Amino acid sequence: MDEEQLRIPLFPLHTVLYPGGPLPLRVFEPRYLDMVSTCLRHGTGLGICLIRSGSETGPAATTYEIGTFSTITYWHMRHDGLLGVTVRGQQRFRIISEQVQPNQLTVATVVLLPNESECDIPAEYLPLADLLRQMIEQIGHHYDGISKKYGDASWVSCRLAELLPIGLAQKQLLLQLDDARDRLARLGSIVEQLGIR
Repeated sequence: MDEEQLRIPLFPLHTVLYPGGPLPLRVFEPRYLDMVSTCLRHGTGLGICLIRSGSETGPAATTYEIGTFSTITYWHMRHDGLLGVTVRGQQRFRIISEQVQPNQLTVATVVLLPNESECDIPAEYLPLADLLRQMIEQIGHHYDGISKKYGDASWVSCRLAELLPIGLAQKQLLLQLDDARDRLARLGSIVEQLGIR
C-alpha cells in the first residue's frame, strides 16, 4: 500500500503533541493567525512539530522530522486579544520536504505514519494506567471531552508521555517509537527514576 502524503502548514513549538492528545494554544503571529483562519475555512489540519533550533517567533525554526498532524477542535478570542485554539493530535507524520514561505510560515510535504492499533496493557504496566487516571483527575480538564481508554497501551502511553515532567528531547523520542509496549516500558523506567507513586 502506498503511503499517504499531505501538504500541510507546520506550527513549530517547544512542545510535543501525541495522537489523541489535546493542545491549547495562544496564537498571535500574523502567519499563524492566517494559518488557523485557512484551516478553519477549509476544514484542513496542520502539523505540530518540536523545534530543533530557532524559536516560536521570528524566522522559521528548524524542527524534528517526526511530528503530529492535528485538527482544530475549538477556538475563541481571549480577553487579552489573542486567539485561543485547541488542537487535537490525529496521526504522526514524517516530513519529506519543506518550503519556507515569504511570511516565514513553513509548508511541508509529509507522509502519514500508521496509527498504533489498540492493544491491552500488559499486567506489569497496569500501575501506569492507575497513575495516569490520578493525573487526569487532578490536572486533566483539557481531557474532559476525550474518551478515556485506560486499558489501551497506546492511549495510556501517549497520555503519560504528554503529562509527565520530562524533557522535550525525551518526549520526542517517545513520539518516534512505533510500539506502545516499548513506550510503556520506557515510561515505567522514567516513573521509577522520578520516584512517582
